[in-house]
Amino acid sequence: RWLYGKQICLFYAFCGVLFGICSLSTLTLLSIVCCLKICFPAYGNRFRREHGQILIACAWTYAAIFACSPLAHWGEYGAEPYGTACCIDWHSTNVNAVALSYTVVLFVFCFILPCGVIVTSYSLILVTVKESRKAVEQH
Repeated sequence: RWLYGKQICLFYAFCGVLFGICSLSTLTLLSIVCCLKICFPAYGNRFRREHGQILIACAWTYAAIFACSPLAHWGEYGAEPYGTACCIDWHSTNVNAVALSYTVVLFVFCFILPCGVIVTSYSLILVTVKESRKAVEQH
């Protein structure tokens, strides 16, 4: 069971969601930057340090919005089913429409969308590399 009380449980769950979403958001932005650099060099070569700093700030802000939402009562944090750790309370989606909406939005915007962008970015990179290899072989 969770031994540290409700407040520590909320903090633990908040940190898990914040760092998890921030990690996936950062990987998503990195895949976009790589795609721009390789597939669209006219745009990718304009990328500067300041742009990277802005993107990192955007990733943290994006993650913070979703991590703070259960603290503002859109979704809930609670003990995991085995009770040994805390995370998003998945069981509350069965009885609470607000919690269900949070879970659906989280699934779409923090899993489906980032994964789709990553797959698309790296697919474009693979196509570009394959086409450039064919061009080199023809010469």
